[in-house]
Amino acid sequence: MEQRLSLITLGVTDLERSRRFYEQLGWRGQEVEETVFFEAGGIVLVLWCREKLALDSGVTDTDRGSFDGVVLAHNVRSEEEVRQVLAAAARAGATVTRPSGETFYGGYAACFTDPDGHVWEISYNPGFRLAEDGSIILPDFGT
Repeated sequence: MEQRLSLITLGVTDLERSRRFYEQLGWRGQEVEETVFFEAGGIVLVLWCREKLALDSGVTDTDRGSFDGVVLAHNVRSEEEVRQVLAAAARAGATVTRPSGETFYGGYAACFTDPDGHVWEISYNPGFRLAEDGSIILPDFGT
């Protein structure tokens, strides 16, 4: 697993309120299908419904118990790399919360938690290119 972070997804309870907050801080985002994406210096900050984020990550405790509403993502260049990174994480002691598989957005991903319960998503998303240095390139969604 390359040492880098691609996206940080925050599970929010009110998407519009959260978007307005970040925009008042001077951030400019793009909204697509009830998800807001903000470019943030080579990584992307994402706002998405907290319950949907938990379900997508394979985490069931959303009552502010074990799920803190944050998912860290490491984007890779192929489906095979998703499987390789997930296997390496499992060997290192991760708990797989969502096995490798196709995603609703046309990609391929898996999720695991580290020993302290922090959720990581390993994702191949053909719509989000990676630069040579591994930084993510957010497409223009036309918004």
